[in-house]
Amino acid sequence: MQLYSYFRSSASFRVRIALALKGLDYEYVPVHLLKDGGQQFAGGFRAMNPAALVPVLDDDGSVLTQSLAIIEYLDETRPQPPLLPQDAAGRARVRAIALAIACEIHPLNNLRVLGYLSKTLGITEAQRHAWYCHWVETGLAAVEAMLANDPHTGACCHGDAPTLADICLVPQIFNAQRFKARLDHVPTVMRIHEHCLTLPAFAKSVPALQPDAE
Repeated sequence: MQLYSYFRSSASFRVRIALALKGLDYEYVPVHLLKDGGQQFAGGFRAMNPAALVPVLDDDGSVLTQSLAIIEYLDETRPQPPLLPQDAAGRARVRAIALAIACEIHPLNNLRVLGYLSKTLGITEAQRHAWYCHWVETGLAAVEAMLANDPHTGACCHGDAPTLADICLVPQIFNAQRFKARLDHVPTVMRIHEHCLTLPAFAKSVPALQPDAE
């Protein structure tokens, strides 16, 4: 099994957590998103993923893209421990939290969007930072409301065991902290984030501990 990853990529971070929770060994293949004009644009990598995005997981010849699809594939092929609840309503809730982060917050603030704002539209560094903070802070406020007002929230987003929702939440908070976004308005989110980082699978997957960390 090979994981094509970039240490700062939130999407790659998600898959690293899932692999660690499942106890799966893999070869880490770094794809630097800034060096050499972006190694994700190289022909060999684009043959695996035409979107030129990380992560890519090669599981014995099955080449998979999109972090949430990869994680659900891992959950279906290696069911223990489960990353989704057993009941349909619980699965829907966990997916809703995960998608609120992976689809509503992250795409507006990933590297290619921020690069387009600066290089093509010519906005200032201050304007770019304001853009980033606006979408992260308002998006996380919605996630906070989903968590704080629901009795299914436990030590983790859904109960006391980590799920797909926590796998998405922790990398997003790392990014928010890196860009110095406001986080004092999301106490439940931060409590869950801090709890998850006490779990070995999350702790070993952080960007600073990856082979390509700078």
